Amino acid sequence: MDLTDNGAEAPLPTTPSLPPDRVSRILGSLLGGAIGDTLGAPIEFPNLHDIRKAHGPAGVTGYVPGHWGPGAFTDDTQMTLFTAEGLIRADNRRRDRGLQDVPLVIWGAYRRWLETQDPRARPEADDSSIHSGWLVDEPVLHAQRAPGTTCLAALRSGTPGSIGAPLNNSKGCGGVMRVAPIGLVADDPFDLGCAATALTHGHPSGYLAAGMFAAVVAGVTRGEPLSTAIDRSMDTLRGHPGHEETVKAVRKALALAASGRDPSPELVETLGGGWVAEEALAITLYCAIVAPEFREGVLLAVNHSGDSDSTGSMVGNLLGATLGLAALPGEWLRDLEARPVIERVASDLAAQFAAEPATISRDMERYPPW
Repeated sequence: MDLTDNGAEAPLPTTPSLPPDRVSRILGSLLGGAIGDTLGAPIEFPNLHDIRKAHGPAGVTGYVPGHWGPGAFTDDTQMTLFTAEGLIRADNRRRDRGLQDVPLVIWGAYRRWLETQDPRARPEADDSSIHSGWLVDEPVLHAQRAPGTTCLAALRSGTPGSIGAPLNNSKGCGGVMRVAPIGLVADDPFDLGCAATALTHGHPSGYLAAGMFAAVVAGVTRGEPLSTAIDRSMDTLRGHPGHEETVKAVRKALALAASGRDPSPELVETLGGGWVAEEALAITLYCAIVAPEFREGVLLAVNHSGDSDSTGSMVGNLLGATLGLAALPGEWLRDLEARPVIERVASDLAAQFAAEPATISRDMERYPPW
């Protein structure tokens, strides 16, 4: 569902080594995440009582006016798109120069996102490589949509954090909510998800929850049942120091899903508010298990007294990767902000990671190798 230069709808990109099914999952995940983000944005801060009072007993059931109008997404989608850009540029760097430091290139992508939020962060002329490519110049991405203070502070520091040298002790959900593209294409989604999150969030629960989320997304993108993807990812999670808090949160979500109780916002809230990474992961997994249809899942994920845009975004990413593009409701796609931009990034991500290098047309101008 990409768009041509004249605005017409173009067919999904295909390559001999990349089945349309996987392309559909990548498009479904990035567009689905933006839909969930958009649904949750207007109700991120009200409690459940006030949500129902304003929108009826079922809460939000479609796009509603918020701070930025109906159909507008937040920093969650912005940073997810820059994660995808970083992955493409890192792959170009590997192919062009034989260099492979993917977290460092993703750090550069996040610095470009910072520039969209803070004009003072624009680099000097002698460091113009930071301001490069096409995504940083997209006007819609310069809208300030309540960006996370941890991300802003970490990126303004000018020094990337790492697991071995953390910048802070934050486990806010601003790391986990942006890593779905890693799960869609990376060979090592758990480790890279952790490393990309540790750039800004130094608490183990912050980066391990992100690693597990990326690994679960990777599993369903390969066609694994969600339960299998979760089991595999839990096994990996348990092998990392500091895993206890995240394991506990995931186990609570799985037990709740297995309890047979009818899904409800009240049950979602027993898992927390989603403001921290392990709670956001737990809510995401619970909603995707008990409400596996896209519409049902994302609405369950946003109608609660917590970080509705982040949990909506993550469930949209996960169910979009599980079900593919066709599962996304047409009216939500139609009215989604900057849909052509999201489709272009998703299509470019899919094309970049085709299995055979000969099938890839590397666009060094749009995605420079640094």
